[in-house]
Amino acid sequence: MTTNATSTAARFAAAYAVLTAAHEVGDYLVQLNTDADAKGKRGPEGVAACLRHVTSYTATQALALYAADRYLGLGLSWRRAAAGLALSAVTHYAADRCAGHWADDSDDAPLLVRAAHKAGKSGWLIKDPRAGALLDQAWHKGWIGLAAAVVAGR
Repeated sequence: MTTNATSTAARFAAAYAVLTAAHEVGDYLVQLNTDADAKGKRGPEGVAACLRHVTSYTATQALALYAADRYLGLGLSWRRAAAGLALSAVTHYAADRCAGHWADDSDDAPLLVRAAHKAGKSGWLIKDPRAGALLDQAWHKGWIGLAAAVVAGR
């Protein structure tokens, strides 16, 4: 393996670890209860709550990524970091607008909810109150992996 490939792999591993840890902090410690309760509501109140949450969430990830870059000497490109953070933010917003709607299999349910039902998750989503949160977290962490790859690249 070349030195460049090794450093890219190391940057990816560090970026994934940092973005994932910051995800937990931003999603559970930083998020305001009022935003958590309202972010899935239809209309302007839900949009505003979700935007506030995603803004604080992304700031948490950016701060953690900056600290890791500075103290670990990762040599991250801030253009790539901004692109990775944007990917994480946009996909986080898309999932969090589904909050409270996971068991809704109607035609006006959020897009990700409809997709989950079309993928055969209806029984689980309707019967298990944890299912929506688990799908939400799987979605977030999958995108965080892609965001880390964007951040780590050259």
